Amino acid sequence: MSIDLSLDRIRELLAHFPVPYTRPTIHVAGTNGKGSVCAYVSSILATAEPPLVVGRFNSPHLLNWLDGISIQNKPVTFDTFWPVRNEIDAINTTHDIGASNFEQYTCMALLIFERLHVDVVVLEVGMGGRLDATNVVPDECILVSALTSVDLDHQALLGDTVELITREKAAIVRKGKPFVLGPQVHRQVEAVAREIVEAVGGELLPPCSVVPVDWDENLDGPQRPAGAGIGVPLLQPVQISMPAFAEPVRALLPLHGAHQYGNLGTAAGIVSALLTHPSVQLHVPGLQLRERLTPVTIARGVRATRWPGRLSYHNITLPADPATGQEELRLTVLADGAHNPASAAALAAYLSSMLEKTSKGPLNLTYILGLSHSPPKTPVQTLGPLLAVHSQLSKTRDVRLGAALLAFTKPARMPWISAVPPATMHAAIDTLVPPSSSSSSQSESESKSTIDIYEDEPEVPEEQVQPGADPDKQVLERPPRTEHVERALRWAAGRRREGEDTLVVLAGSLYLVADFYRLLQKYGQADEIWGAN
Repeated sequence: MSIDLSLDRIRELLAHFPVPYTRPTIHVAGTNGKGSVCAYVSSILATAEPPLVVGRFNSPHLLNWLDGISIQNKPVTFDTFWPVRNEIDAINTTHDIGASNFEQYTCMALLIFERLHVDVVVLEVGMGGRLDATNVVPDECILVSALTSVDLDHQALLGDTVELITREKAAIVRKGKPFVLGPQVHRQVEAVAREIVEAVGGELLPPCSVVPVDWDENLDGPQRPAGAGIGVPLLQPVQISMPAFAEPVRALLPLHGAHQYGNLGTAAGIVSALLTHPSVQLHVPGLQLRERLTPVTIARGVRATRWPGRLSYHNITLPADPATGQEELRLTVLADGAHNPASAAALAAYLSSMLEKTSKGPLNLTYILGLSHSPPKTPVQTLGPLLAVHSQLSKTRDVRLGAALLAFTKPARMPWISAVPPATMHAAIDTLVPPSSSSSSQSESESKSTIDIYEDEPEVPEEQVQPGADPDKQVLERPPRTEHVERALRWAAGRRREGEDTLVVLAGSLYLVADFYRLLQKYGQADEIWGAN
């Protein structure tokens, strides 16, 4: 199924809204990091004094449509969502608009935010920018636009070079409004973005500087590790230099990875623009942002940020399995939605740095992997950085590497999404991790691979819609499919040996992360999703 990027259909949907959309809005595009930036900004605004009421729209959702639309950083309830869903569906049907699922979903979010009269909306672009459904928001509503790191992704729709993709994403800029450009991997992004911003008449602003600093127990309190064995610190003290304040803001950063310094810098740049840019003060003087956002409240907001599925540590307890005699299992899992070569490289860099610092003893590193089929991106390109971690760590410690290969549950109403079959991932791994070197006394057939592989079923069975049932409602109410993830976790637990540090990393797609989170829900451990960091 192809994707038709256009604003015509969603403009018609918006034209039939029962009320016009008027909410002050922060709009964020980018290839990597835009979700984290939205999470920081919404958390900082929601912890203002007194708090601002913040609506946030992210895509794709994790567990279901409810968590893509949040108020005060909590998913909306079914009772809030369902009537609006029916209203948008009726508009689309009555006027024969033919809006896509994402266009309708975007309108659901906008109407919910308008009806609740939230103070500020933080809006994440779905794909691209210029023709993305979120770009339908009127110019007068936009307070700040921002662009996070740009890289190659969705080339078939956005262009096959970084320059072309940047043109699409930077096109969310609005005349007379600030446009924050986050740190970039590719140098050409800044020149292209500057050209687009200047042509429209926006103002290009840099991100804020974020610098990690040493832990100070007098300022930061006692450190707390993520779990036994690896002992990863959950928080990193940082100093944020913001033009709005004379002194740096000291905060505890809860999201992991060096790339989060840049994401926080972009978010701080957005907040600084809210506090200093004349267009913001002119548009929303009643919000009294300068009085409500202080160094103390900003630090509190950074510390409170949650962004599940992005280098998120979770502890899961699996019950005993009478069929196999396996006892109750406890595992620490690092879940990350790294889904392209750039985000996989960021995950790999974090793993290498973290595991080199924590211990030098034997390590059992197990990946649980699932990938989306998204040409021209290949499994080799995405898996390569992750599997290279083994070679890096093996220079200083003994490492046993394993990989469980899974399909994931197909997301509802997104038929263009499909999982890479486990057998295809297995073939890619065979090219990346060849058999270990044979001694002169070994034949080629006796040589052993340096990675243990568990290959699950080719696909996760789809739930059948019950006759006469509303398929959307059934999606929200049906029991989730989790058996494949539980099989992989039990296999990973079976690889553990006494005396080894153990880490399980679940990665490759947010859809696989969602399946893992559904397993947490199944066993009554859902608090681990939204509060694990």
